[in-house]
Amino acid sequence: MTISTIETTPVLTIGDVTVTRVVESVGSIGMTPEQFFPGTDPAAWTGGADQLRPHFLESDGDTVLSSTARVAMQTWVLRSGGKVILIDTCVGNDKDRPDVPSWSQLQTEFLGRLAAAGIAPQDVDVVVNTHLHADHVGWNTRLVDGVWVPTFPNAEYLLPAKDLDFWNPASGNSTIMGEGAHTVWADSIMPVFDAGQATAWSGQHRIDKALTLEAAPGHTPGASIVRLSSDGEEVLFVGDTLHSPAQVHDVHTSSCFDEDPATANATRERIFTEAAEKGLTMFPAHFGGHGGFKVSKSDSGSGPLFTVSEWAPLVAI
Repeated sequence: MTISTIETTPVLTIGDVTVTRVVESVGSIGMTPEQFFPGTDPAAWTGGADQLRPHFLESDGDTVLSSTARVAMQTWVLRSGGKVILIDTCVGNDKDRPDVPSWSQLQTEFLGRLAAAGIAPQDVDVVVNTHLHADHVGWNTRLVDGVWVPTFPNAEYLLPAKDLDFWNPASGNSTIMGEGAHTVWADSIMPVFDAGQATAWSGQHRIDKALTLEAAPGHTPGASIVRLSSDGEEVLFVGDTLHSPAQVHDVHTSSCFDEDPATANATRERIFTEAAEKGLTMFPAHFGGHGGFKVSKSDSGSGPLFTVSEWAPLVAI
């Protein structure tokens, strides 16, 4: 893995694939650790405070447990096999998000930041939504003359079939993300189907010779990861498998946004175990700081114990 720049944008090279981080926003989610991660071992926060501040906790000087969790909204831009692939599309502009008011009617410079990385909307070939929460599908569409249209007119959008089934308003499913999920369906999901640009997938889906989508359920029924394997190098884009390094210390604690915490815990342990055994870097969707990390694994006597062993070579945000 090597690092270079496109103008001022850091770029990782992994085999024959380049990876660029494009940030929509970064800051406090407005929740304490106990609110964001109910039941987390307090030692995961107090014992690792030096690792969590300033990139994963925001504080005015109070205790760690009264601080608020800090997250990034970002897209991973991959250039692979002559194509441009986006992994997740953040919150988006002009969206009505009644369940998360801080996400409503945003006006960010995301497309300008994408342009600074050398990508115009028409250049994008594939959009991956690792799952269908509002903060992963927002820039799927943009508002043009009062109509939601695909932001990336030439792209194939890859959406997990199990999430499509779960969030389809006709299913009548209740969800942790609230009734506003139906608004997300109308403004960020259906327009790409109406445009004939959407592909539903399940289980495993090969994007190209270097990139594979794999089911990683728990956070949502159709949650997924992207495996990048090129020229002997391999990394994982793990979506919302985790939201904080505190979950590395306490692998069996889920966020309050996990639809199925038990399955999410099992998925996280499985992915961490593979990453530790193979020395893989993982890039979560919402990590600020250096964006990605490696883990080591030991046996605590009551189960596996993981620790962050190395951060990715990206400038911390």
